[in-house]
Amino acid sequence: MLSTALGVQAQQRTGILRLKHELDSLYYVDQVYRAAMFADNKQHLVDSLAAAQHFPVAEASQRLIGLMLQTDSSDIQRVRAIIQRYGYPGRTLVGTPTNEAAFYVIQHSNRIAQYLPLIKRAAEQGELPFRLYAMMLDRQLMYQGQPQVYGTQGRSYSSGQPFIWPIQDPIHVNELRKKAGFDQTVEQNAQRMHITYQVLTLDEVHKMLGYQPQATQK
Repeated sequence: MLSTALGVQAQQRTGILRLKHELDSLYYVDQVYRAAMFADNKQHLVDSLAAAQHFPVAEASQRLIGLMLQTDSSDIQRVRAIIQRYGYPGRTLVGTPTNEAAFYVIQHSNRIAQYLPLIKRAAEQGELPFRLYAMMLDRQLMYQGQPQVYGTQGRSYSSGQPFIWPIQDPIHVNELRKKAGFDQTVEQNAQRMHITYQVLTLDEVHKMLGYQPQATQK
């Protein structure tokens, strides 16, 4: 009986290690194309991806967007299956920082509304940093056309300057950010995204005519 129990435990440990490896791989793929498109000093990464994927560097912008969308679609399907089996794969199950992998796949999908309550529970239970739930909440509010809470989300247009999406309480947003675990102010976060921070209302955003907004990736 003891040997059987030890064998089951060994199989469980092996299964969790495989899950951790898979989530780490999903996170890497989720981030690598975004880094190539949006990060500073990215040319070396672009060159490496172009060589690995066998496309001309001159076509990098279009090809990387296609690869990103393709992997986003496949990754969310795999994360869906993982969540169905394990629940959210949080700190207790897979450790840190692997516990953040499923979050980022969901954040970059069209399933935020579906999984936001799960992400909230994971954050409240300490399985995921609360600041990540704050980011997902802000993104969902922005997608719903409502002011965000923590000032994490920026938007850009085909022309014109990118901006930080309107915030519910801009006077106290930095206090809320600190409580949520952010180490940057909303102004510093905007600067990181190469956005000049200004307080905007929804009405002011709605008056920006002739533009089709696109989410700024984080």
